[in-house]
Amino acid sequence: MHFAPDTEEILRFAVALVDTHPASTRSGLDELDRPALRHIFEDYTYTGRFDQDEREVAEVRETRDLIKRVWTMPTDEQVEQVNAMLRDAGALPYLTKHDHYDWHLHATAPDAPLAERMRVEFAIAFADVIRSGATDRMRECEADDCEGLVLDLSRNGSKRFCSVRCGNRMNQLAFRERAQE
Repeated sequence: MHFAPDTEEILRFAVALVDTHPASTRSGLDELDRPALRHIFEDYTYTGRFDQDEREVAEVRETRDLIKRVWTMPTDEQVEQVNAMLRDAGALPYLTKHDHYDWHLHATAPDAPLAERMRVEFAIAFADVIRSGATDRMRECEADDCEGLVLDLSRNGSKRFCSVRCGNRMNQLAFRERAQE
């Protein structure tokens, strides 16, 4: 499955962000704090205002929780949430290019709060997925004890697990069950 490069990047960013949620971490702890947020920004180029304070982290956590919920909603509910995210921010899409990125969409001012910019970018990416009829490519991990997100960009749409670790663990459990029979 292929989306526009900026759509794929923001969807990958969504997965990385949700991977900091307590239900998605090995430790069971919330791994999103100021240093973690700064680290995520090193991996995913983000422009605009970045306050790096506790308030911003709290707002990003709320956005992360919203993204996690929207990711697995039925399409009609996703549409409602996407529209609400765009409407609440007063989003006005415009084309821009910066850094090493070619033309892509932004829809908020660079000085808007980080969590708002994130919600709008996620909404634009989700809109692209919905318009492509590809919401089935956004799922939760099928491992019994994992709530991680799966972004399936494979050709045949068969990715089941969020990571090799989850896939290996579930395959090992299935092997043991077959061996006991």
